[in-house]
Amino acid sequence: MDANSATEPRRLMTLMRDRRILAWALYDWGNSAFATTVMAGFFPIFFKQFWSSEANVSLSTARLGIANSVASFILGALAPALGAMADRSSGRKKFLFVFAALGATSTASLYLVSQGQWAWAALLYVLGTVGFSGSISFYDALIMGVARERELDTVSALGFALGYLGGGILFLVNVLMTLKPAWFGFVDAAQAVRVSFLMVGVWWLVFTLPLLFKVPEPAAAGPAAQGVLTVIREGFAQLARTFHDLRKLRNVMMFLLAYFFYIDGVNTIIKMAVDYGMSLGFKSDSLIVALLLVQFIGFPAAIAFGLITPRLGTRRSLELAIGVYVGVAIGAVFMSSELHFYFLAAAIGLVQGGIQSTSRAAFGQMIPADQAGEFFGFYNMLGRFSALLGPLLMAITALLSDNPRVSILSVLILFAVGWFLLRKVEFRDEQ
Repeated sequence: MDANSATEPRRLMTLMRDRRILAWALYDWGNSAFATTVMAGFFPIFFKQFWSSEANVSLSTARLGIANSVASFILGALAPALGAMADRSSGRKKFLFVFAALGATSTASLYLVSQGQWAWAALLYVLGTVGFSGSISFYDALIMGVARERELDTVSALGFALGYLGGGILFLVNVLMTLKPAWFGFVDAAQAVRVSFLMVGVWWLVFTLPLLFKVPEPAAAGPAAQGVLTVIREGFAQLARTFHDLRKLRNVMMFLLAYFFYIDGVNTIIKMAVDYGMSLGFKSDSLIVALLLVQFIGFPAAIAFGLITPRLGTRRSLELAIGVYVGVAIGAVFMSSELHFYFLAAAIGLVQGGIQSTSRAAFGQMIPADQAGEFFGFYNMLGRFSALLGPLLMAITALLSDNPRVSILSVLILFAVGWFLLRKVEFRDEQ
């Protein structure tokens, strides 16, 4: 082992002892329960089998795809303006808490939705997704206040790693609740799933508290004391100026366009994988086990990705992850058994946290720190709009072809375009 490879793990341990960094990363530990138990795990299954039980597989897939797309459209429209407003008011933590509370409350309220009420379930899911993804805009921006530029790759990876571990631990408990409901005093698995949604809401809020108390709030870009209407007005004015400025920042714009396409493929696979497996006739229990595999492989893999990215380089790291996702999408077309699903889940676990954390760190190195909320608003806007395109394409393709295998092919286009645009980006570690 050379000196550099020995230094990186020691640097990671030093960063983890920083209370501000750990408090920031614990928000990922908390909100990732929504991404695992709800978004990727129980909601697609419960939506198809419980809330939308009267519909055939293609119609239920379309309903879920439309719900994801509606949430993504709302977030895409809101994200940049909210980021600008947060910068003007020094209110990133306040905005984060508002969205986290919306998401956690909506998720917990799924406990109250009865069988067959798919419209109510879809509405609460949309609100939960808005809360989850809306809070991420401000969470991402807060990294600029806890990490120096040379630490961004490692700190970003730490957040995703703790997210995989925290979300995976609660998901494991929730899975045991559904497999052995009697152990926990539940009548059946359906009651256990509904209680799981309630637990996610509480878990999410509890692990938001360290960030609120320990992470510093960056100074506002405008005057310290401003009314709400002034903040909103100036936030939109700043948004217009940033649109104008972005046209001059060719490298940032090219990265955002590349990110728009390749993260669309990532988000589509995250949100639609379980529904896709069920459409092929795989047992829901097997699909849940595969999701657990992603979580617990993802924890060490995200940390490893953060440690190797400074040596491998940002471009090669992103291209490696995109290549794995292309292989997963092609493999999914020919998948014929649950064992195949496990192999593909393991492959996703190796790179999912890596592509997310490396993208966030690369973007953070390109933007001015005093406009982090605003620029990360654009970053998350494109991430959300990209999640609008993929599920919608899968929904339309599933309805037109009545063949779920055909629908997954749309993801390949997104990864190909993202890779092509990424070739035109100049990264900080190449300068």
